[in-house]
Amino acid sequence: MSLLIGTENLAAQLILLILVFVGLGLPTYGQDIPEESTSSFPIETSPETTEPSSETMEDGIFFADVLVRGQPVLQVGSLPELSAADRARVISRRIAGLLNQPNSIEPVTVQLDPSRQMALLKVNNRVLMTVTSQDAVDFDVTIETLAQQWADRLNQVLVKPNLAVDALQRLDGTGRQLVRRTIDLVPSLLGAFFIIGVTWTVARGVRRLGLLWAEETEGDRSTEILIGRLCYGGVWVLGSIIALGVLGLDFAALLGALGLTSVAIGFSLKDVLSNYMSGVILLAARPFRINDQVVIGDYEGTVVQVQLRATTMITYDGRLVYIPNQQVFQSSIINNTASPVRRSDVMVGVDYDADLNTVRQAILEALMLVQGIESEPAPLVLVQELAASTVNLKVRFWVNSRQQSFLQVTSDAAQAIKDKLQAVGIEMPTEIYTLTFRDLPLE
Repeated sequence: MSLLIGTENLAAQLILLILVFVGLGLPTYGQDIPEESTSSFPIETSPETTEPSSETMEDGIFFADVLVRGQPVLQVGSLPELSAADRARVISRRIAGLLNQPNSIEPVTVQLDPSRQMALLKVNNRVLMTVTSQDAVDFDVTIETLAQQWADRLNQVLVKPNLAVDALQRLDGTGRQLVRRTIDLVPSLLGAFFIIGVTWTVARGVRRLGLLWAEETEGDRSTEILIGRLCYGGVWVLGSIIALGVLGLDFAALLGALGLTSVAIGFSLKDVLSNYMSGVILLAARPFRINDQVVIGDYEGTVVQVQLRATTMITYDGRLVYIPNQQVFQSSIINNTASPVRRSDVMVGVDYDADLNTVRQAILEALMLVQGIESEPAPLVLVQELAASTVNLKVRFWVNSRQQSFLQVTSDAAQAIKDKLQAVGIEMPTEIYTLTFRDLPLE
């Protein structure tokens, strides 16, 4: 090469280059190899290959499949000047060129060259491939035996078979290729399964630790569930990435594919993702907790479960309602049990002639006898309205905020007030209408 660079005359360079190629006896694609050549027989090279390939040492691949009609037929090994993959690619391309020709294909013949310790496989007077001493060493047979074996295999597949035979051959080739690849992937699969097992164990432990930490710091079951699930999912994501790396996944290609499809996935799963995001916000903001009695839109009942997709509620009549988290997030929420106690009101109408101080005292005494009414804050009796026939009093008291206790104590309080007012002789009249007749002169 230094000699070529140092030559200033372009014509001299071209002549010298031609002499080098002629002296080496390098064949071009599809040419026959002269029998009288005394140089070492060259290996298969593609038309565009001008320098020896170094892929053999770089890739570590010493055997590659020769394909006929897309199916592997035989394997060729690497040589010092050419990798196995490049060698198989050149041979497969030559075979494909023969199959695309309109002329009939003659049988593959073997031409031995003992002087150079190799054999030629020729079809239609064209060199298809060579069998070298290195191939014989690789397969532990003689050059003649290996050349004849490869020639027989090629003769079998070059003849166009009928549909049934072709299907069976393709099925057999696919099965062999699948078995070979599975065997090659056994170490990677075992490593991936080991990583998955470790990930499962670590995820369970981390979720348990997350739940314990949440119980100590948060004290809310829904938040504990959220923290536990996030810890569990985070470990699984990390373990899955490691397992896919062991299997040889190209993460750059994966991220590129995800980037191209993220918009379509976002549009197609918009409602699902919205529900999940709303669930995360609800679990983090905690407008209600499990077993809280709430009003969400048209539904009222007890919250029994908060998941990432939906909130589950049992109504007071025993029906189970699943409300999507997006709807819960966008609705007004009334939490009846956010406070341990809740105020209740009872309206009482008494006669205008009744002493309101006596009435107020009687009502307070009646409330003191009702179990479930909180002493703090103290009950109140307020004059609400001066109606047509009664003085309406609003009685306010505080009870347990749970729905059953709230309704029961309110009912008991109303009954106790009625009984007490009747016992002290205070009337609670119904609506009274006064009719006034004016004296008008008769016509």
